[in-house]
Amino acid sequence: MTSTELPGGDTGFDRILQFTVPHRDARGRVVRLGPALDQILSAHAYPAPIRKLLAEALVLTALLGSLLKDEDGQLTMQAQTQDGVVDLLVCDYRGGELRGYVRHDRARLDELGPNPGLYALFGDGYLAITFDLATTGQRYQGIVPLDGESLSDACQSYFWQSEQVPTLIRVATHREGDSTVAGGLLIQHLPEGEEGRERLHARLDHPEWQHVSIMGGAVSAGELVDPELGLESLLWRLFHEEPEVRVEKGAAIVRGCRCTAEHYRDILSRFAPEDRAEMKNEQGEIVVDCAFCSRAFAIEFDS
Repeated sequence: MTSTELPGGDTGFDRILQFTVPHRDARGRVVRLGPALDQILSAHAYPAPIRKLLAEALVLTALLGSLLKDEDGQLTMQAQTQDGVVDLLVCDYRGGELRGYVRHDRARLDELGPNPGLYALFGDGYLAITFDLATTGQRYQGIVPLDGESLSDACQSYFWQSEQVPTLIRVATHREGDSTVAGGLLIQHLPEGEEGRERLHARLDHPEWQHVSIMGGAVSAGELVDPELGLESLLWRLFHEEPEVRVEKGAAIVRGCRCTAEHYRDILSRFAPEDRAEMKNEQGEIVVDCAFCSRAFAIEFDS
């Protein structure tokens, strides 16, 4: 296994690790979230099933967001339904900044038991994945049904249906006390290169893809969340028989809620004075709640 210089030894929590397996025309990402994940989850008193769901979604968002070549671009993942216990899940990633939020019906959730499945939580919902490219102003979005056993299954379907890219995703979560650890692995087959050429031979039965997906699929849930197992060491376990694996550290992950009083003041300033007057409370303030970080901002306007 070859790599770029990796100061500090094996990668631990809250950093993306990028890798390619050139001989197999494959690329991948692996991540393990810890302190940053706890910070995001602590914004709300989520019950255990919702906490686990959001942890999985945040791992997926980090993995998918790290595929962006545009450092100022943003990946948004949104799962939504009209009749589900969870009616909205939204996460986004931009340059290592990660945030997420789940809106759910607690009374209906309590009726489902301790380990509800994806359909029990969402019903007939859909998953939307949106790539916003800051440098070009372009936006790409794919929408797929929330089928399968997990959000990971739905994301795999997105890549095959929307981009025709064979993709393997594995995600695991573990909670001990007040702390949650979540890890994930993403591998893709790109036989015609990552960009610039049609991927005419990207197919699920391609022998190189079958090989690398078997190797990657051997990862266990315990390995993904084991804090004693560095991410480089994890990749070594999976691919040490390959002639070459190129590894490079990606972005560090931090809680990235971008809400500020100045941000909301700028947005509200675009409203007409009479509209702002209707928004004011008895103290003459416009109170804006941020669902991501569970903070309230009181904004004052003279008119």
